[in-house]
Amino acid sequence: MIDALRFWVAVALVALGVFFTFIAAVGVIRLPDVYARTHTASQADTLGAGLTLAGVAVALGWQHATVYTVLLLFFVFITNPTAAHAIARSAAETGVEPQLADDGSESARDLEPEPDPESSGRGGEPTDRDAGTGGEPQ
Repeated sequence: MIDALRFWVAVALVALGVFFTFIAAVGVIRLPDVYARTHTASQADTLGAGLTLAGVAVALGWQHATVYTVLLLFFVFITNPTAAHAIARSAAETGVEPQLADDGSESARDLEPEPDPESSGRGGEPTDRDAGTGGEPQ
C-alpha cells in the first residue's frame, strides 16, 4: 500500500514538473523580449525542475542518491533565479529596452481599446484633435 502511494506521488510530482517545464519552454518561445523570457525561465522552469527532482527523490526512497537529489534541488533553487537575474541585468546594462505595450507592436495593438464613438458624444466624426493637430487651427 505504501509503495503504491509512493509510486503515485512520484508520478504526480514528475508530471507536474514536466507540465511546468513545458509552460516555461512555451513562455520562452512566445514572450516578446528578454526580460519576459527570463521571468518565465526563472519561475516556471525552477518550479518544474524542483517538482521533477522531488518526484525522483520520492521514487528513490531513503538512499544516498536521495540526498544528492535534494542537494541538486537546492542548487537549482539557488542558481536558476540567480542566472535569470544576471541575464536581465546584463540586458539592462547593454541597453536592451523592454518591449512595452505602447511601442506599436502587434501585441500592443491588441491591448489598445477600440474607440467608442457614441460614448464620446461627438457622434464619431473626426475632429482636429483626432487628426493629430492638437486642436490648433491650420
